[in-house]
Amino acid sequence: MPDRTRIAVVFGGRSGEHDVSVHSAASVLANLNRDRYEVIPVRITPTGIWRVGQDGDELLAGHEPDDGDRTDLWRSMTGAVALLRTVDVVFPVLHGAYGEDGTIQSLLEIAGIPYVGNGVIASAVGMDKEFTKKILSADGLPVARSVVVHASTEIPMDTVMGLGLPVFVKPARSGSSLGVSKVEDWGDLPGAVATATAVDSKVLIEEAILGREIDLGVLEHPDGRLEAGPPLEIRMAGDHTFFDYEAKYHSEGATTFDIPAEVSPELTARLQDYAVRVFESLGCSGLLRIDFFVRESMDPVINEVNTFPGFTAASQYPAIWRAAGLDFSALLDILITTARTRASLREATARAVLPGIGR
Repeated sequence: MPDRTRIAVVFGGRSGEHDVSVHSAASVLANLNRDRYEVIPVRITPTGIWRVGQDGDELLAGHEPDDGDRTDLWRSMTGAVALLRTVDVVFPVLHGAYGEDGTIQSLLEIAGIPYVGNGVIASAVGMDKEFTKKILSADGLPVARSVVVHASTEIPMDTVMGLGLPVFVKPARSGSSLGVSKVEDWGDLPGAVATATAVDSKVLIEEAILGREIDLGVLEHPDGRLEAGPPLEIRMAGDHTFFDYEAKYHSEGATTFDIPAEVSPELTARLQDYAVRVFESLGCSGLLRIDFFVRESMDPVINEVNTFPGFTAASQYPAIWRAAGLDFSALLDILITTARTRASLREATARAVLPGIGR
């Protein structure tokens, strides 16, 4: 098939969200149009070994050996990067640390390899809830009050109690609700902090916002236009009091998504405006999912952002765009074309400044 775009899908990784990444990658691989793309799967094992496969092989099964020392890690990574320099674009389908946090984006930038999604700074800031809040608050966007606690310091109870009960305790630099607890009694706070510090040494203790949980997605088109999709409301069922890891991935029927959410046109427009402002405030590229709480007064509060949200067929971000009339394959086409267009513009700028530069 002539003129197919050569694309490497990188997934797995060293974070606690390895399995989530594998599920996302399975959906991406299943929905890439092979008439348009030549696909190379690249799996990073939980210990950091890079394994390059072929389209349709068994990398997704996860049964490959995961042994080897740091020499093997370095050798596998440099070999994989050499291959990645031969592709047209990389699609990093990675969640959490060492993937969604700007690290792989830095590697790809240094190697001069075009890639889908957010850049180094937006990825790093979007992964760190403390700095996300600081930047959004500085730009006049509403965020929940919180207190930052480090594993090596005592909990400042006088400050924390000013948040009121309940509070949520979260690892500052993790996703998929790993290590998140809801605390309704101050006596339970130390245990919740210990649970969170098992995931990350920096923890957020955050006021609980009572209201509806509504997500929006922002998509950047190849011409630079930003589009906010329809609002999606998360509804909990059973014993789940919040959208935790168990509810997301292991409890069938624990959650339902109402899309579009039953909200007024005025609130929809307000949420979409906030979503685009968040995208621009963080300097994002390609895509972003923004999670809001909406109080009874209809005042939105930004809860979290995801610079690379879940990408299974059942995940919120693809569901938002499916409701907007964009199927999974078409969504991938836009993300890939946007990435290649952005890379071409950057290379043209670099050539104008430094003639002769390029891959």
